[in-house]
Amino acid sequence: MLVLKRLVAIMITYVIVLTGGAAVAASGQPEPWQFGLQQGATPVMDNIIWFHDFLLWVITAITIFVLALLVIVAVKFNAKSNPVPSRTTHNTMIEVIWTVVPVLILVAIAVPSFRLLFYQLNTPQADVTVKATGKQWFWSYSYPDSKFEFDSLMVQTKDLKPGQPRLLAVDNEMVVPVNKIVRVLTTGSDVIHAFAVPAFGIKIDAIPGRINETWFKAEREGMYYGQCSELCGKDHAFMPIAVRVVNDQEFASWVEGAKKKFAASPSSSLASAGAAAQ
Repeated sequence: MLVLKRLVAIMITYVIVLTGGAAVAASGQPEPWQFGLQQGATPVMDNIIWFHDFLLWVITAITIFVLALLVIVAVKFNAKSNPVPSRTTHNTMIEVIWTVVPVLILVAIAVPSFRLLFYQLNTPQADVTVKATGKQWFWSYSYPDSKFEFDSLMVQTKDLKPGQPRLLAVDNEMVVPVNKIVRVLTTGSDVIHAFAVPAFGIKIDAIPGRINETWFKAEREGMYYGQCSELCGKDHAFMPIAVRVVNDQEFASWVEGAKKKFAASPSSSLASAGAAAQ
């Protein structure tokens, strides 16, 4: 009975993994005991999840097929069951099948893979442009169309407000409008960082002296979190990314307020960053 219960638990877990953890709440951040990827908030992430699940089914089928072959060989062709082994050395049909079938499998994987890569890398006409600069150890966001810039520092545990997640909440979020194409330009001021927001399906390096580009289109309002995904120094784990997606009216109001708030001081001082890292 204990073995049966364990098998049932394993099968339930496996089904959850195969379905991509669909039961996980769409909160824009990791959940305790989460299986699978975060629920997508953009068309790119939805495609990434579909491709992930598709590959998982393909590799599961291949694994089961190979396991079945191994069992058949072990049972049917052992010395006891088959004392006089066959002297067959070639089988044209089998050789054709094990050449053609893997090629077809690779083509079936390559076609959606290339389509997804093209979709990710082909940036459409942007409605909003944001430049994200990675610094040790915080992010600075610049809105070149509106001509203001600000720093985004992690909120210390003792200063967290109700509902703010530890190690992910920041004092100034990056704010973008819902259902708009947002182009993100990334660079680094000191070392290589990486701008990554799992729910958006974006992850791109921020390299000093170079501008990289990615994009997303958030289809739901809310708060979405990410982190620097490049080992950038001792406080690498403490430079989160927080993106607040709002409607057009709220975004326009926020931009007007941000112009006044950050006009006199385009960027917070490095001293404040150092204080936040303590």
